[in-house]
Amino acid sequence: MTAPRTSATELISLLTDAASFRSWDVAPIDVAPDDAYRGELARARERSGVDESVLTGEGRIRGRRVAIVACEFGFLGGSIGLAAAERLVLAIERATLEGLPILAGPASGGTRMQEGTLAFLSMVKISAAVSRHKAAGLPYLVYLRHPTTGGVFASWGSLGNVTIAEPNALIGFLGPRVYEAIYGEAFPEGVQTSENLYRNGLIDGIASPRQLPDLVARVLTVLDRSTSTAAPVPEPERWNGVDGDTWDSVLISRRADRPGIRALLHHGARHVVPLNGTGQGERDPGLVLALAKFGSMSCVVMGQDRQAQRARKPLGPAALREARRGMRLATDLRLPLVTVIDTPGAALSTEAEEGGLAGEIARCLAELVMHPGQTISVILGEGTGGGALALLPADRTLAGRHAWLSPLPPEGASAIVHRDVTHAPQMAAAQGIGAAALLADGIVDWVVPELPDAADEAAAFCERVSSSLEYFLAELREQSPSPRLEARLTRYRRLGLA
Repeated sequence: MTAPRTSATELISLLTDAASFRSWDVAPIDVAPDDAYRGELARARERSGVDESVLTGEGRIRGRRVAIVACEFGFLGGSIGLAAAERLVLAIERATLEGLPILAGPASGGTRMQEGTLAFLSMVKISAAVSRHKAAGLPYLVYLRHPTTGGVFASWGSLGNVTIAEPNALIGFLGPRVYEAIYGEAFPEGVQTSENLYRNGLIDGIASPRQLPDLVARVLTVLDRSTSTAAPVPEPERWNGVDGDTWDSVLISRRADRPGIRALLHHGARHVVPLNGTGQGERDPGLVLALAKFGSMSCVVMGQDRQAQRARKPLGPAALREARRGMRLATDLRLPLVTVIDTPGAALSTEAEEGGLAGEIARCLAELVMHPGQTISVILGEGTGGGALALLPADRTLAGRHAWLSPLPPEGASAIVHRDVTHAPQMAAAQGIGAAALLADGIVDWVVPELPDAADEAAAFCERVSSSLEYFLAELREQSPSPRLEARLTRYRRLGLA
């Protein structure tokens, strides 16, 4: 079942606050080379009630000023010719100059065949305009509507910071009618659908047009850096410094009911917008990616979901590619980046080796330590091996009282040193993997109390983590970028040498 078609005017009416939309459109440029095409354009205007395949303007969505560009499929299949492309580019450039977020709503068969290669190459200038908009740190949100195919999907339809699709929409590169004409057989069913794109990590979510205003408002609330308070944030609750047995902490961290990244977002964050996958055809249940606010501070959050790893599969290379998407997103949107470490270890498998796990760990590690924005890492529970290391480097590192960080689980270290696993408790203490030792060694900057165990007070613990994140995000906000990055690099350069 395919989605019912929503016209551009209907979409704009559903999206925008009453009487708030103001069109930016002027008469389209004349590009018709002959009378036949002029007649075709005239009939398209009459049938659709609009003068081109794209409508642009600005309106308010839940009170927020937003630029909107939307295709009208009823005008020659929403195809993009020179006039439509010029209208799109002018609107994107205006939104960039005025500092407005853009919501794009493509619904198109792609390039307008009547205008040929010149129209086809218009996708270059549209993509350039979108790229300049994003380079200015301004949000570009995409709502893929039924149907979206061809050059539109392969250009400005696939460049969103956040991409949502209409339910049951036909979305694909090569339209099914074209495929059948070229190859003499029907395209496989169920591939070019919103739902399949979501399953494969290509889009972030699925929402009906009526659900869209609230979703867009939530996204823009997180992305609006001006809402972060300038008032001092009170210092969070401090750990009392009383150490305990490291092995006890290891066992506590492995409790199945210990709060993880999803509990932290549920109890400790506001305006959470879950994202999905790498955007390149992969998703891993072991990695959670979201936009969120901790207190008043907006950020990109990416973290390891320990429960999902155990229930389904270990952390694989796709999870780290999704993490790298989070790093790019934080850079593009000029938001701080929060990473959450909670993993029993990365995958040990043929698939992980052939998927380039070691290389993905290396790339994550290198990109994160050199990330230009503000970064905080949180060791929430288990922190085992390369999977944990990949998300660790940051300006500030926090740890739960019973969290730990180690190159291998203590049993693995015991097997290497003692050729058995019975010495795991001794190895845990000797290697200095517990929160107290990590704090003393300068690996972590702050220990979040557990009273006495996060699993027994999940909501309260998550709120303490959230308060700590808000405090350190506010502290980092006041620092100049170059000295902050230099301090981060110096910190890791000197670890273990003092």
